[in-house]
Amino acid sequence: MNAKTHDTRQHILDVGYQLIVNKGFTAVGLSELLKTAEVPKGSFYHYFKSKEQFGEALIEEYIRTYVARIQPVLTQPDLNGRDCLLDYFSRWLEIDNGVCNANKCLIVKLSAEVSDLSDKMRLSLAKGADLIIEQLAKAIHRGISDGSIAEMNSQEVAAQLYQQWLGASLLNKLMQDQSHLQLCFSTTKKQLQA
Repeated sequence: MNAKTHDTRQHILDVGYQLIVNKGFTAVGLSELLKTAEVPKGSFYHYFKSKEQFGEALIEEYIRTYVARIQPVLTQPDLNGRDCLLDYFSRWLEIDNGVCNANKCLIVKLSAEVSDLSDKMRLSLAKGADLIIEQLAKAIHRGISDGSIAEMNSQEVAAQLYQQWLGASLLNKLMQDQSHLQLCFSTTKKQLQA
């Protein structure tokens, strides 16, 4: 893929992310996406065979960049495993462009919406969630190894924490307040004790 091709494809994905994270997948029509991205219909179909394939690519790109952004947070050399995890989860509370940010998370936004619409998009979201849980499990294991977290099954706890945070993020969107996320953070701190 040459640079221009990559740039155009990436531009469509970037514009699509902004529209979809704010409005939802079904609410964003192809004409709105093309108009906002200032890209002709032919260019869209050059990169994506359908809106569903675009959605799948959007999810995969989001997960790829998300994992790349959280790895440095979860592996900070000057912090122990527990403090890295607490730093990661504290960013879910941030309103403006946090690494995790409940309001900008495509997994939170699309999980319920597209799971019944597209099996391919559902599988992309599930695969992404598994990758994030894997990163959390590594950080928990690191905390167990350095003594900042008590002995536990790192994979099970990582899955449980991620589920808890996704649920709190959905309640945050529903109630339009952060009390559920703050409670989730408090519970997480207790769960990740030495």
